[in-house]
Amino acid sequence: MVSGKPTIVLVHGAFADGSGFQPVARQLILAGYPVVAAPNPLRGLSSDAAYLGALLDHVEGPIVLVGHSYGGAVISAAARSDVRALVYLAAFVPEAGESAQSLVEKFPGSTVGESLRPVPLPGGQVDLYIDPAVYHPNFAGDLPAEEAALLALTQRPASGAALGEPASGPQAWHTIPTYNLISGADRIIPPAAQKFMAERSGAHVETVPGASHLVFISHPGAAAALIEKAATDHAQE
Repeated sequence: MVSGKPTIVLVHGAFADGSGFQPVARQLILAGYPVVAAPNPLRGLSSDAAYLGALLDHVEGPIVLVGHSYGGAVISAAARSDVRALVYLAAFVPEAGESAQSLVEKFPGSTVGESLRPVPLPGGQVDLYIDPAVYHPNFAGDLPAEEAALLALTQRPASGAALGEPASGPQAWHTIPTYNLISGADRIIPPAAQKFMAERSGAHVETVPGASHLVFISHPGAAAALIEKAATDHAQE
């Protein structure tokens, strides 16, 4: 790589897309990092991880892999040997047998059940959206209402199968160093659940008090700084 720095691969979660990473990506690019914002199909955990893995196979050199929310479950399954660190931003860090759905139900405080709006699909499948009426208070509470409304309009749905599919096989956080940014006022993944997963994985942990589930948008500086720390800590491996 020309920069001599690892490539930062950013993986969005459900009800979002890669464009939400623009403020974080801008800071990383200015710091000299190659950046890839990977599309996440949001169709099923195993298939989404396979999709990401295929993309990672075409990234040259070392990688720092970053996941937000459901994207955390995807990076945990998709990481390859050239991934130097995993960075979780208000994210799921599942153990084998756990799903996103089971983890949000493990601790009180999540509004995800009341926030979801199902849209039936042919063949008996269901797509899930965050109801725009509650997107701001429940998903993006520390963003301006106007910005939250635009994000609600452009959100990408996740299949019910994706959020309910348990992780399977070895999870990468058992062997790859992890970094976890906890959103202190998260109403989707309760902070207690985030702390439980971070401690279990032995992560370096930082917390943004008052941050919503979209901490990487509302506090891009904190997210970018943690990613740079992960990249710097493991630059020589």
